[in-house]
Amino acid sequence: MGMLQTMRWFGPNDPVSLMDIRQAGCAGVVTALHQIPVGEVWSVGEIEERKRIIQADNGQYSPLHWAVVESLPVHEDIKKGRPGRATYIENYKQSIRNLAACGIQTVCYNFMPVLDWSRTNLNYEMPDGSRALKFVWADFAVFDLCILKRPGAEADYEAEIVASAYEKFTQMSPARIEELSAIVLLGLPGSEERFTLETFQGLLDEYAPIGDAELRKNLYYFIQQVAPVAQEVGVNLCIHPDDPPFPLLGLPRVVSTEDDLAQLMAACDVTANGITFCTGSLGVRADNDLPGMIQRFGERIHFIHLRTTKREEGGTVARPHNFYEADHLAGDVDMYAVIKAIVLEQQRRTQSGVGVTSIPMRPDHGHQMLDDLHKKTYPGYSAIGRLRGLAELRGLEFGIERSLAEKEVFELAEERK
Repeated sequence: MGMLQTMRWFGPNDPVSLMDIRQAGCAGVVTALHQIPVGEVWSVGEIEERKRIIQADNGQYSPLHWAVVESLPVHEDIKKGRPGRATYIENYKQSIRNLAACGIQTVCYNFMPVLDWSRTNLNYEMPDGSRALKFVWADFAVFDLCILKRPGAEADYEAEIVASAYEKFTQMSPARIEELSAIVLLGLPGSEERFTLETFQGLLDEYAPIGDAELRKNLYYFIQQVAPVAQEVGVNLCIHPDDPPFPLLGLPRVVSTEDDLAQLMAACDVTANGITFCTGSLGVRADNDLPGMIQRFGERIHFIHLRTTKREEGGTVARPHNFYEADHLAGDVDMYAVIKAIVLEQQRRTQSGVGVTSIPMRPDHGHQMLDDLHKKTYPGYSAIGRLRGLAELRGLEFGIERSLAEKEVFELAEERK
């Protein structure tokens, strides 16, 4: 059957329309109720209204359905382990029940403190003139050391990076300083809201007593409360890895490696406690064996993001200094090996009769290119770049499935000789 092809849609204000997604060949839509404040219950009425919008033209055109929630956000009080988390966890459980009642069975979430993702350039020009997202460690240090001026920040950077950041800052124009600040302080995906420097530093200060161990404890407590409810009502929860997969701004990151995921899966050993397998986030680190992780986590992978990054020189295996988002079949991710592992996992599920045999996937991010260069779109979510990525990924999956089928036929023929 192949993976269920989807695209992310940020709702009625998204410049990419549902018809665009339909014409890309998708059957599934990945969306969320961004208008509901974090921590409040998603009501059945609000969920059904979003479903109605998505399915409105199904009688006339190829049908679309709401395949995945991305994301049902986790309130900061839960991440910090504050007393008020009990109310927000109960609200989260009720939202899961309401989604299940509306027939939605896959819910993506993340546990990154304060920021969902971080980049330093939203318009990095590729050799073909298209534009991509990029992260530069020295530029991030400029923001941290010279713009935010976070207390104690120098201890988090190599001496040469600190010196480079201060030097670079003296040469930056006011416009570039403002641009860099706006990029780092970008709010949740789908939102135009940005933090101010003052409120942002205040949020970081609240994490001062929370280190790696504390954040893990809070994550495991959360999943131990909500995953059994999800299991009961038939919903698969799937955590998104840290992006990028290493600590920033003095904040811990606890979903960055295979070991991190293994600990989380063991903390609540039910199928509903699963993974959003993002090859872009996990692939930034050279020490993450992506095809092997797909084999080892198998049944716990409920949603897939396919993209690749290209690491540049500098840094370490665990924390490269710079990376940019490459073409979907280029970069440092062995996309052939990744998709082959996914195809084999889907075949295993088909043979065992256990699990969703057509795992929802979406082409994650895409270069801004062609006509989209002249349009305002959410960073990474222009239509044409994702369409190109989806077409390449779709073709690769088809080729792998065909080659495996022909190999099986050949082997059977050889056995009969």
